[in-house]
Amino acid sequence: MKNARPLPTYLVHRYHGWKATSYADNQSWYRRLAGEGQHPRAMIISCCDSRVHVTSIFGADQGEFFIHRNIANLVPPHEPDGAQHGTSAALEYAVTSLKVAHVIVMGHSNCGGVRGCHDMCSGNAPALEQKSSFVGRWMDILRPGYERVSGISDESARIHALEKEAVLVSLENMMSFPFVTEAVNAGLLTLHGLWLDIGEGRVEQYSASTGDFVPI
Repeated sequence: MKNARPLPTYLVHRYHGWKATSYADNQSWYRRLAGEGQHPRAMIISCCDSRVHVTSIFGADQGEFFIHRNIANLVPPHEPDGAQHGTSAALEYAVTSLKVAHVIVMGHSNCGGVRGCHDMCSGNAPALEQKSSFVGRWMDILRPGYERVSGISDESARIHALEKEAVLVSLENMMSFPFVTEAVNAGLLTLHGLWLDIGEGRVEQYSASTGDFVPI
């Protein structure tokens, strides 16, 4: 690949620092992970946003979480059409091969993807409406959520509600996958919805009993 270039110097320095400290102090654990494979208890589906750092939030070590990140932490509906589906593939692998006990969807405040969906659905982002827009077509997954919150008059409150709809739409779509439904019904898998307030460091979880997100 002629376009590939060496890593930036600051990343090289950070790697050497990690190898000399964190890796050196936990070398036996890393070798055990390499030899025995991964056995995570939970899968986390979170946003690509660089401000969302799930391992730090939960103090997780290597091998503890199976993590998949995409724009706006969305799970598409089950579509066995023979095409390429990265998020669906990650979910299938986590549930059927790794046998995770929990799948957690984590949304967050100030999500650019959610804002893009809001603008697109309200007619203010024509570029995202183009068939050539990968982001726009991905955010089509959230259109049902936008319809549910479109009646909220205040724009800021509407976008805030749509961030949480991204979590709920994903949970709903997950249940359209037969292997997820089977595992949930068998008591082998539980689904969880979280929303992170980045500025306040507050995490809320969806409560099925109240139909709302409540602080943890």
